[in-house]
Amino acid sequence: MIKKFLLFIALALPMMAAAQNIKIGLIDINEVMQAMPATAEAQKTLEDIQAKYEAQAKSLQEDLQKQAEELQAMEQDKDALPAIKDRKIRAFQDSQARYQEFIQKVDAEMSQKHQELLLPITTEIKNAIDSVGREGNYTLIQNLDPSLVFYYGAPAENITPLVKTKLGIK
Repeated sequence: MIKKFLLFIALALPMMAAAQNIKIGLIDINEVMQAMPATAEAQKTLEDIQAKYEAQAKSLQEDLQKQAEELQAMEQDKDALPAIKDRKIRAFQDSQARYQEFIQKVDAEMSQKHQELLLPITTEIKNAIDSVGREGNYTLIQNLDPSLVFYYGAPAENITPLVKTKLGIK
């Protein structure tokens, strides 16, 4: 037991001594992202694409609604022929399936486009953070997200303004 304690102390002392040289930087990634002009451009592009998809989805929904109303009317028509009724039911089910497939494709495409548009921005921010980290001799730089950081003490420094300056934004 004493050997384990002494081993722990022997290993911990160098780490504690090294901890004295740690320099921590904190950055608000969201603030930097929102300040970048490219982010606003990407957001506008995504909104434009989303609006086009929403128009198409609305059209598909209107078609589904029309088919549902026709089916409801046919249910009340005692003279409706079963073969015609079955064909309309299958057409309605096919339309529902196409609508669901469309929604899934839109979600996948929007996610891909989001990543495609934001990757260059996040890469640029990452490069600026790396540069500030090297220039400022930081040991660690982490995101200053209030929901993730529970406490930081005096050795931590908010480098958000430095990164924004490096990116040429205010």
